[in-house]
Amino acid sequence: MGSLQQAKALIVVNNWGIEETELTRPLRDLREAGAHVTLAAPSLDEVETVKHDRYEGEKVKPDALLDDVDAADFDMLIVPGGTCNVDRLRIMPKAISLAQQFAKAKKPIAAICHGPWLLVNAGLTSGKTLTSCRYIAADVENSDGVYRDQEVLIDDSQEWRLITSRKPDDLDAFVDAIESTLSA
Repeated sequence: MGSLQQAKALIVVNNWGIEETELTRPLRDLREAGAHVTLAAPSLDEVETVKHDRYEGEKVKPDALLDDVDAADFDMLIVPGGTCNVDRLRIMPKAISLAQQFAKAKKPIAAICHGPWLLVNAGLTSGKTLTSCRYIAADVENSDGVYRDQEVLIDDSQEWRLITSRKPDDLDAFVDAIESTLSA
């Protein structure tokens, strides 16, 4: 990748139910640092975020349709959390396929809170050590992943990097790990 200003990151979400700061912090922080960030969703309708999975949050306009993006065009995949967001995203064939394509191409994937649910369904957590919100720890372990309760976890096994964090309180470390990876 070389520099953050040349990096291209893809954030994938459903059109509603995304934990607000888990989307807006990586999206805005990376853009402010000069990275090219594309937000993709199933429709071009505004993405409706929530605070703590229940209170109305900010609305954000997606840049692209999920069906129109290709892993080959990006350096990293980012999956924000939000219970409803990822519960829907993890069963979408295009989202599953994208995650698999990033891993196969040995490109980094970053997921926070419920975000690793997509990776569980994509068959990408087996043998990986990761963190997530505690509510899906059993899903990670049942997929033969190794769950650890820590702020941020980076696993470089299987020739691709996985960056995971537990919750919004961990966003500083999560975004720092993403920026360091994209700058390398």
